[in-house]
Amino acid sequence: MGWDGDDLAGKAEEAFERQQAAADARANRGTSSVEERARSAKFESLRLSRSRIMSQLAAATNPAHRTMLERALQSINDQMEEG
Repeated sequence: MGWDGDDLAGKAEEAFERQQAAADARANRGTSSVEERARSAKFESLRLSRSRIMSQLAAATNPAHRTMLERALQSINDQMEEG
């Protein structure tokens, strides 16, 4: 099994994002409202879903499956932009 540079870069980016999210959470601990925490939790859930779909998309070969994943990814991106 060889090294896939794109996969490795994606994993490094995910690790960085997790570290950044943890740092943000520590910085904001105790200072956020219930609504802010709910919004943050929703964003984290969307981010994780986006990461999972991107991984699946990288491995998908069936055109119909790729189309479905691309639509799901676009939906998540739209939700993340809305805030």
